[in-house]
Amino acid sequence: MAYSSSVQLQFRFYKCSSNYTMFYADAIRQCLVFDKRKSPCPPQQILHTDEMFTCKPNHYSKLHNRFNVLRSVVVRSEIAGAGSPAAAYQLPEFQLTSKVRGVCFYAVTSIVAIFLFVLMVIGHPFVLLRDRYQRSFHHLIAKIWASMTVFPFFKIKIEGFENLPPKNSPAVYVANHQSFLDIYALLTLGRNLKFISKTAIFLFPIVGWAMFLMGVIPLKRMDSRSQLQTLKRCMEIVKNGGSVFFFPEGTRSKDGRLGNFKKGAFSIAAKTGVPVVPITLVGTGKIMPAGMEGILNPGSVKIIIHQPVQGDNPDTLCNEAVDVISNELICQG
Repeated sequence: MAYSSSVQLQFRFYKCSSNYTMFYADAIRQCLVFDKRKSPCPPQQILHTDEMFTCKPNHYSKLHNRFNVLRSVVVRSEIAGAGSPAAAYQLPEFQLTSKVRGVCFYAVTSIVAIFLFVLMVIGHPFVLLRDRYQRSFHHLIAKIWASMTVFPFFKIKIEGFENLPPKNSPAVYVANHQSFLDIYALLTLGRNLKFISKTAIFLFPIVGWAMFLMGVIPLKRMDSRSQLQTLKRCMEIVKNGGSVFFFPEGTRSKDGRLGNFKKGAFSIAAKTGVPVVPITLVGTGKIMPAGMEGILNPGSVKIIIHQPVQGDNPDTLCNEAVDVISNELICQG
């Protein structure tokens, strides 16, 4: 990243003519640009006292030239660092707006979650008795929560909705993973999907507890025993008419590129004979980038639901899903 020069000035007050005094004041105002960008060895330009404030014509000319050099360094630094001077000045305002939107987003989702969580708790005993595996009532509340949260901030467009299997038909859903917002977007589909989530998320007040009531499957990433138990739990849900959802990449993409798919989801589909439904998510990573969950940029989200694929070979199912999703990401740009 380029840097801007800092000018160290030492002041002495001499009796100078008014035109020279005005020049010095204007030069100082224009050239004192303090830049906090990091640099291992920023250059220091020292203007000596006698050079600056001795009222002689040759010093006037010399100082004028040196200040012009400094101003050109500042301008070139901004261009090299941000693409254009305009972008360099607009970015802080944009980030501030995005941070404010992020605060508002979490405030809305928290307030809505508190009221809807009470309904979940009241209805949970009946859900366990009548609908233990699909938990349609809880997922309906989750859809309302997600829809009310995202509605004030961004729009979601769904393509290929006709490709979704019937609500009571078991399936394995897979999608690319770009952002924390992916879950919100997918919940608006209104399907009883059992997500797989890190165990630490279940400790979050309200949201984590609601995930537990919905039957979200916990996973310890680095624990092989936990991974095996997760696969067994998914198999049990699918065999009993439920649907499970996987992000086969295992983590969020920081640059929007599709990562390598793990084959656990496709092994479940191959063993149980249920279809795999590939889904492409577009736009969530730009609105809330991975690792920047405190901001919410303007934008829109598109969910593309592809035709289900079915088979008894996990490798073939995995390759087909990767091809479909990656091609769609390329088409969407």
